[in-house]
Amino acid sequence: MANNKFRGLGIALITPFAKDGTIDLAALDRLVEYQIKSGADFLCIMGTTAETPTLSSDEKSMLRYHLVERVSGRVPLLMGCGGNNTSAVVQELKTSDWKGIDGILSVCPYYNKPSQEGLYQHYAVIAQASPVPVVLYNVPGRTGVNMTADTTLRLARDFDNIVAIKEASGNIAQMDDIIKNKPANFDVISGDDGITFPLITLGAVGVISVIGNALPSEFSRMVRLALKGEYSTSLTIHHKFTELFKLLFVDGNPAGVKAMLSEMGMIENVLRLPLVPTRLTTMEKISSIVRELGY
Repeated sequence: MANNKFRGLGIALITPFAKDGTIDLAALDRLVEYQIKSGADFLCIMGTTAETPTLSSDEKSMLRYHLVERVSGRVPLLMGCGGNNTSAVVQELKTSDWKGIDGILSVCPYYNKPSQEGLYQHYAVIAQASPVPVVLYNVPGRTGVNMTADTTLRLARDFDNIVAIKEASGNIAQMDDIIKNKPANFDVISGDDGITFPLITLGAVGVISVIGNALPSEFSRMVRLALKGEYSTSLTIHHKFTELFKLLFVDGNPAGVKAMLSEMGMIENVLRLPLVPTRLTTMEKISSIVRELGY
């Protein structure tokens, strides 16, 4: 298996919807071009930020082919492929067309709260079935279960095609443990914009970013500077975003970043239930920051 391609600034790509609730492909194309021209290193498609749970199977299939064609190999594509029914994930891996997809992002099984052994066995089966590299995704705030450093490291050592983990546990000590003890062919990617800078200083290789949807140029500069060890300048950019990190998540994701993108004139501010747009007070604060940034 090739080494991990998912380094630097990855974008957790949103799904723009038109006013009538259908997928807005013209807005999506504009967004993809904006990301690539502004320094995105890879795109993460059909993840949480894409509102994937609200997309029909036909919409998911259409989006996959559309994005593969649109990106046309210019940057790697990491696609969400996970769930809490292991056999269903394996079936998807075995029956889907993976042409143009460079890897899968597979979330820890949610809702049914498996043990650490259950998590290991789930990912072991996925690794054995996957025709493309696997990036683990630990996000206990959404799944109800934390994958420990020991389980992550066990998987990293046992399967060459498990190439990285998107870590969004918020537990810096756990992430540092993984970075310190991981094999050379395994990477840690930040799953949280707000801790990307400190995590890179510890040895992470990049981020799968929400804020990057709206500000890819600025955020990619911060990531690149940090990866080069130019911490002082990178930290200045990180601090510039501190208030925005909070604002974009206070009413849930991707409500905040969709509000910001709509203020920038790039998309309609439309989400699918059960998600709703940000509150007016949040929107006003986001509008003010967008104006300050000159958009």
